[in-house]
Amino acid sequence: MAEILNSTQECVERTIERQGKDLVIAAPLGLGKPVQLLNAFYERALSDPTLSLHIVTALCLEVPKPASDLEAAFLAPLRQRLFGDYEELSFYAPYRDARLPDNIRVTELYLRAGSMKGRPAAQRSYIASNYTHIARDMLDLGVNVLVQLVACRDEEEGLALSLSSNADLSLEILDLPRASRRRPLCLAQIHADLPYMELDAEVPVNAFDLVVRNKAYDRTLFAVPNASVPARDYAMAMHASSLIPDGGTLQIGIGALGDALAQVCILREEKGEAYSSLLDKLDRAKSTPRHCEAFSKGLYVSTEMLVNGVLHLVERGVVKRRVYDNLTLQQGINEGSISKRIDERLFVYAREHGLMPRQLDKGSLEHLQHWGILPAEVKLGGDRLSIDGSGMPNDMDDAEVRDALLAMVDGDVLRNGRLLHAGFFLGPRDFYQRLRDLTPRQRKEICMTGVRRTNQLLLDYPLYSAQRQGARFINTGMLVSLDGSVASDALEDGTVISGVGGQYNFVAMAHDLPGARSILCIRSTRGEGKQLQSNVVSSYGYTTIPRHLRDIVVTEYGVADLRGQSDGEVARRLINIADGRFQEDLLIAARDRGKIPQDYALPESAKRNTPEHLTAIMAPYRKAGMLPDYPFGTDLSEQELALAASLKAIKSLSHDPAHFIANTFRALLHRADAEAARPFLERVQLDHPDTTREFILQQLLLLQLEERGVLKVS
Repeated sequence: MAEILNSTQECVERTIERQGKDLVIAAPLGLGKPVQLLNAFYERALSDPTLSLHIVTALCLEVPKPASDLEAAFLAPLRQRLFGDYEELSFYAPYRDARLPDNIRVTELYLRAGSMKGRPAAQRSYIASNYTHIARDMLDLGVNVLVQLVACRDEEEGLALSLSSNADLSLEILDLPRASRRRPLCLAQIHADLPYMELDAEVPVNAFDLVVRNKAYDRTLFAVPNASVPARDYAMAMHASSLIPDGGTLQIGIGALGDALAQVCILREEKGEAYSSLLDKLDRAKSTPRHCEAFSKGLYVSTEMLVNGVLHLVERGVVKRRVYDNLTLQQGINEGSISKRIDERLFVYAREHGLMPRQLDKGSLEHLQHWGILPAEVKLGGDRLSIDGSGMPNDMDDAEVRDALLAMVDGDVLRNGRLLHAGFFLGPRDFYQRLRDLTPRQRKEICMTGVRRTNQLLLDYPLYSAQRQGARFINTGMLVSLDGSVASDALEDGTVISGVGGQYNFVAMAHDLPGARSILCIRSTRGEGKQLQSNVVSSYGYTTIPRHLRDIVVTEYGVADLRGQSDGEVARRLINIADGRFQEDLLIAARDRGKIPQDYALPESAKRNTPEHLTAIMAPYRKAGMLPDYPFGTDLSEQELALAASLKAIKSLSHDPAHFIANTFRALLHRADAEAARPFLERVQLDHPDTTREFILQQLLLLQLEERGVLKVS
């Protein structure tokens, strides 16, 4: 039986009693880390050098830190409002700064994007591992303790637990038999605000050895505020969304691009004419088959990460295709032999395909009742069935028996279908609240499960292939080379930016799954001013996705379908969707390598790949509110939104000294409405500048606010 404890310190001591002083602790990525419990282990190791502590985890969450006094003044009240009393991982800053004592180690298998550049200790300890292999790799490292934040319910039968935000890897470890030498000691910390997810995420209390429950530990859950969506991300999302067939399967990730994709799918569903019009303007080449129809059949989602945008797609009726964990049923629905409606046609199909045996036994009766094909009231007694109070033969070929059964369920729909399967979730505060507010029916349609299911086909290839019809796995990359290889997680010199996560899984699955495609979205450029660089490059010395798995690449300028194409055609198609300022250099490089003929010229449709042209196309749709900066809301006030955009613009000026000087002169020559400006300046403590630098920043800020229509020129 699991032991319920009141204190993390007591849990630490019980763990040491059982496992000794050489502890290798596995913790889930993101939200599923029990912060107070991990901090208690860390503090115990700090106080006892004879205790060896190795924490193996991924994606550690930190409250944003200001990079300047100006940012600090802006972020201070915002941080308190968004993150409240969230307790940070006390080992993370010492790990990042190489200040851990000799008896404590930290290993990450996935990093917050860009957070460990220039951090040698973190770069050395990083382990590159495919998401579906991480549980194996953790156990191979000698993990002897698993810790997890869980949700709970108090029910008549006792305490019920849910893995909630992180069923991704823990299920695989918890499923190990207790007699297995590889099974670690499993510890849970309950958090009252964590959404209780059912189905695969529900585990018995006894799945854990020790459970900590104390309301004092229910600090604010880490929430990721919605990011603003720039025009070029909407353009990429438009291209990618046009590749999603109605009735298909979707996988997307977190961030601005994920929000953009969800928003344009809603646009396609609800304002199809506007969607088609915008797509025509963006996709001048029309080089790939496009889907502009509404989602009448709807989508099913199979993804490693459940994000805010996907939940909005469920709520808006875009995600509505249910799948069933029964191959016979799923194939029948796919073929159109049956529908979700329970009727005589379904009964005939079930008998012909062995789903409904002629004579029921306990197992087959319960199975058919699970799907709703037979009514729950039917009882089995020997060779007789009790149907609506009457005893009848246990013979499914008896017309009278079948008529009686059908009369009880005719017109009902199949039960226990799922709208989505996901491994973990992370998002903004209102996202967690909406998960907590799910109705009982909605909770039965959202299944948090392991990545061993969502990210691969190996566990049940026939069933998953039947469920994942028309799959589109949409992810992001950093750079694409002209040979079609993609770098997504590290730089050319080996510096780790994030981690491969599940990207390789989904790309490989797209090649193994009939009708599936991998879509990698890559912004055509990075940096600004003199630091501007193309993300479509002639070659690159690091690869996440190799050239032999090249599929579809999307930039804001279009779609390059690379699957099955020659090297020459791949190079041409990628140059066609590159930023116009870099196309000539890319052409020269491809010609020099013999990949493109010397006389090749860009098609007319590719000659206007500029930010200015893109902005002009998108502007009317953004102005009409179809492509808002924050499609799913924001925690920022109107004042904070204006300040955030203005401060971001000022920061970008530093990339181009000439542009900075020109804007500084403009700022110094203007006069703003002092009264209207005061609240903005007070918020960032620039109402009374003390230095020349602060005065220039003040004037630049006023200019930016004016140009955004927030202030009027006096």
